[in-house]
Amino acid sequence: MSKKALAVRAAIGAAAVGSSAAAGTAAASLGAAAYFARRVLTPDRRRPDDVELLETGVDDVVFAASPEAVVPGRYGVWLEGGRGHIRVGEILERDPASGAVRRRILGRDFGILRPGPARWNGYYYPSPPEISLGLATQHVQVLSDLGPMPAWVIPGMGDGSQWAIFVHGRGARREESVRAISPALAARHTVLVPSYRNDEGAPPGVDGRYNLGLSEWRDIEAAIAYAVERGAREIALVGWSMGGAIVLQVLAQSHLAEIITRVVLDGPVVDWNDVLAHHARQHGVPQRVGGLSRTIMGKRWSRRLVGVHEAVDVARTNWVARADELRHRMLIIHSRDDEFVPVGPSEALADARPDLVTFIPWEQARHCKEWNTDPLRWESEVAAFLRS
Repeated sequence: MSKKALAVRAAIGAAAVGSSAAAGTAAASLGAAAYFARRVLTPDRRRPDDVELLETGVDDVVFAASPEAVVPGRYGVWLEGGRGHIRVGEILERDPASGAVRRRILGRDFGILRPGPARWNGYYYPSPPEISLGLATQHVQVLSDLGPMPAWVIPGMGDGSQWAIFVHGRGARREESVRAISPALAARHTVLVPSYRNDEGAPPGVDGRYNLGLSEWRDIEAAIAYAVERGAREIALVGWSMGGAIVLQVLAQSHLAEIITRVVLDGPVVDWNDVLAHHARQHGVPQRVGGLSRTIMGKRWSRRLVGVHEAVDVARTNWVARADELRHRMLIIHSRDDEFVPVGPSEALADARPDLVTFIPWEQARHCKEWNTDPLRWESEVAAFLRS
């Protein structure tokens, strides 16, 4: 074989190896992207302990230093794997050497208090409204296209024409919203707290995965219909985190959107692309893999790869880009210290629609814990907005 022929064969071989390596890299990137997408969309029932009680007293407890335990405000603490609960408040003392903090006990709900692992509870309240707040609460079922969804109704002092519907966040429970019941009642609203698909105790979605608000909005539309059938003529929607993304889809897609008069969003997901990019960076996911994961969520050909029944088009969740479509008055409360859902898109949406959106920034609050750091301010702002 001539030297020229050998050179050609060598070049072809090198090209084949290079192509195989490139194909392998592309396949690996696609696999990693699919894995990241599934993690984002799969409900996670685990609630691991994340703080440690070092000392327990009659009126106070000492926590080892942690991102949660050192933030000012009032919070709940689950004890012994969820078999007990206390509520804690102000920081009384902080050890400069270890960072441990002593906090005041505001309430003992149940269980035995003793040192050991525990779990921080940003909801503050551990139980349904009749237990946590002593309010008359009806346990009802809201019928959605997937079946009955458990819900709470807390009657207001008004004529029953004004309702507030609360939408909790991703992986959260309805107890997340108990903090907001008092200001809604003060504004003379009847309160409805529904569950939605893939919640514990509620029917799963067709694919058993979150759709980032793109299918969950139907369950909140069913809750609106429930309220209308019972006399509601004006409805306020209140959403936390992914609950905010769900509310925004209701405004855009529901035939009942005209009855909605006000919207309150706390730490909302205004743009899932921004949130997912943030989490990819936090977890060291390469930018190309993170971008590919968001792309394949929304493609029909990759639905099986991601494990979804409907394509999850992240672009449809960008409300800064879709700001011109909004028609409802909106109050956004969002902390600049939010570690889970960056505040930027909330600020950008308020800048894009100052005619509709009132933005109230918070400081020193972690994700959806604005109420915890200043409950009087939070309740005052929300009650005033609902009354206006």
